[in-house]
Amino acid sequence: QVQLVESGGGLAQPGGSLRLSCVVSGSIFSINAMGWYRQAPGKQRELVAHITSGGITNYADSVKGRFTISRDNAKNTVYLQMNSLKPEDTAVYYCNADLITIARVIRDYWGQGTQVTVSS
Repeated sequence: QVQLVESGGGLAQPGGSLRLSCVVSGSIFSINAMGWYRQAPGKQRELVAHITSGGITNYADSVKGRFTISRDNAKNTVYLQMNSLKPEDTAVYYCNADLITIARVIRDYWGQGTQVTVSS
């Protein structure tokens, strides 16, 4: 069993900041890439930021310069620092991990999602 648990969502004012965390636990052999996705009401889920096991990052154009993804491999945790938040950042944010289980199965896992609301 593998679990991804997100935290850190909530309400922020425009221009404010939030930091999301996602801890991966369970029968893990190794974690490859990790990422954050988001889904706003009535829209498809979209990639926000992605980080490889080597620390190479990739961002959606809409968040470049405002969001920063990072990971702590010792803690099996990925973070998303969100600054200069805008109302259009409002969405449910999901953590994703591409990993190898102890049984040597390679697959994607998803967290349950955490709500981020940006409003004055």
